[in-house]
Amino acid sequence: MDYPITPTPFTDVTFEDGFWLPRLETNREVTIPYDFEKCESTGRVDNFLKAAGKMDGPHTGLVFNDSDIFKVVEGAAYSLSLHPDPELEAYLDRLIGIIAGAQEGDGYLYTARTVDPSAVEAEREGLERWSNLRFNHELYNLGHMYEAAVAHYQATGKENFLAIAVKSADLLCEVFGPDKKRDVPGHQEVELGLTKLFRVTGDGRYLKLAKFFLDERGHYHDREENGLFGIPGYAQDHLPVVEQTEAVGHAVRAGYMYAAMADIAALTGDQDYSRALDAIWDNVVAKKLYLTGGIGARHRGESFGDDFELPNATAYTETCAAIANIYWNHRMFLLHGHGHYLDVLERTLYNGFLSGISLTGDTFFYPNPLESDGEYEFNSDGSATRNPWFECSCCPTNVVRFVPSLLGYVLAHRDDTLYVNLYVAGRGQVDLPGGRVHITQETNYPWDGAIKLTVEAEQESDFTLALRIPGWALGRPLPSDLYRYLDSSAQDISISVNGEAVAVDMDGGFARIERRWRTGDVVELELPMPIRRVLSHEAVTENRGKVALERGPIVYCAEGIDNGGRALGLELPDALELASQHEPDLLGGVTVIKGASLTLIPYYAWSHRGVGEMAVWLRRTPS
Repeated sequence: MDYPITPTPFTDVTFEDGFWLPRLETNREVTIPYDFEKCESTGRVDNFLKAAGKMDGPHTGLVFNDSDIFKVVEGAAYSLSLHPDPELEAYLDRLIGIIAGAQEGDGYLYTARTVDPSAVEAEREGLERWSNLRFNHELYNLGHMYEAAVAHYQATGKENFLAIAVKSADLLCEVFGPDKKRDVPGHQEVELGLTKLFRVTGDGRYLKLAKFFLDERGHYHDREENGLFGIPGYAQDHLPVVEQTEAVGHAVRAGYMYAAMADIAALTGDQDYSRALDAIWDNVVAKKLYLTGGIGARHRGESFGDDFELPNATAYTETCAAIANIYWNHRMFLLHGHGHYLDVLERTLYNGFLSGISLTGDTFFYPNPLESDGEYEFNSDGSATRNPWFECSCCPTNVVRFVPSLLGYVLAHRDDTLYVNLYVAGRGQVDLPGGRVHITQETNYPWDGAIKLTVEAEQESDFTLALRIPGWALGRPLPSDLYRYLDSSAQDISISVNGEAVAVDMDGGFARIERRWRTGDVVELELPMPIRRVLSHEAVTENRGKVALERGPIVYCAEGIDNGGRALGLELPDALELASQHEPDLLGGVTVIKGASLTLIPYYAWSHRGVGEMAVWLRRTPS
């Protein structure tokens, strides 16, 4: 039993476009080595050497810094799967050897405690193993290690890292369970790692343990509910997961938990999990999602706010939360098959996530606000611009593992239906019942909605090609009334096969074309990209009387450098004529929107030309 829809492995897809391919190359050539260097220079690697007895000195940095190394290893493994690199592979082997040396004899691995158990902060970490999971990150770190070990094994075929992960997971199976220690991690992640470990090893204990950690939430066996920072449900431990209907607490923890719940629902067929996820998803999409796809309104606790609490300048919208939101929505699509989950994924991908990393690949945002005066210190280190690193650098190391995995989000299949989820120039191959099919995409998306798909089939075969028609192309920004277009009329979408127009047969957000396909068949899809004015639900008080702009999947913002030093307080009257213009030499090549006295750029590209004002939501009419 597994997801009804199977994603195409990222190794079966290549990008050949001018938008994502340069970002993949920057991630490989710049961000991966940059992050490894930072892990070395900040003492993260040294902590493993100290735990292994190869270096003297105290543990340095935060107790969850182990996870940063694991995430960069995962990203490097994905890169190896796409681009063999003997030097990088040898570096990983050396690093894995250091990690192995830090692992204790029974499989325990947590450098903060191993380096000096007596120096561990008792109030937060507990004086014994697993004694204060609500605060510490013993299990969180391991979840990232399991994900990295699986990625490394799949990339190289080597079992050196996988063996470390299996030894650790076996220890967890001995310690935790219904008749053993009953507790849950304060920060969800181990559930995702255990599920991946189950998939590659086939050991059912790992799947059972992942489900145990989820099922145990909301049931307090000699422990308190994880209402840290005075926030009820901070770690989503306030109710059993199957009784939760609203997104609350720390947004990254929540997103990882919802993604893990989807995995469990798929692998076990648990309908209670599925129903709970549906209710939570509806709550987020209707009441707690930023226009950029970001989640997590409050700095306090990095948490969701109340319904419709979506401030702009103080939005937290952490980059890691955007990644978690993408993980969750992709799994919801695989579980249910509707395109509106991919609409949320795409919105988050091009906006709330992409703003988190610079074009150069070596500076990062932690929060991603929708407004800035250039002075408010919204980053955790007290800055208002992208930074080269953070004391808590979960976001830079999360980015590095997500970017190369993006190829695995483009295509999927179920029985004899081939889904095209994202539009990116490149190639992909999918094995259908009638044989292997190659799909080549030619497009300048996201700047242009013209998409040409060419089919190559091993043999003539009958199958359904399902093309996602984004909600923005149908006159609806989200599958809810949280946002709406001022002019919501749908544009004419056209599809042709071999030059002959075909009806747009919509089902679940996809245009379905059923026919006998032959090599050389060409499908042309035209998604008009008008400039859209967006309005918020009236309950979002901060956006009353304001308007935002979108074009295709891209959310726009005004930046001071383009508008006489101002962005806050700018007016965008309904009657102002707007036009789009592609500027290949600006910010890596972007399409801008211009009016008589106004210029807007893609939100993801802001803060590349100095610190200044920025705003997504502008005053709709003159005062």
